[in-house]
Amino acid sequence: MKMTRYEQETVINFNAGEKNATLYTRDPAVIRKVDALVTEFPDTFKCINETDIDKTYEMPKTSVTYRKPRRISEAQRNAVRKRMRQYNSKRKE
Repeated sequence: MKMTRYEQETVINFNAGEKNATLYTRDPAVIRKVDALVTEFPDTFKCINETDIDKTYEMPKTSVTYRKPRRISEAQRNAVRKRMRQYNSKRKE
């Protein structure tokens, strides 16, 4: 069954009274990423329910993070471009 991008939702649910968060997803990319975490860290990430189109996971709330957007100056951006050009030219040799 092919789902539209809109139907491939991900919902993270937690509250102040519990230690764990639940993550429900229908997005295949998210499923692959979290399945890898379940395999690598089975004591932290658990798959608690799955169907043919979705999965539900449980994890500590501390695993849910919020990050500030990265701010990079034009000079930093140019320096990164230069390093990547050098790296890519060495790889081609």
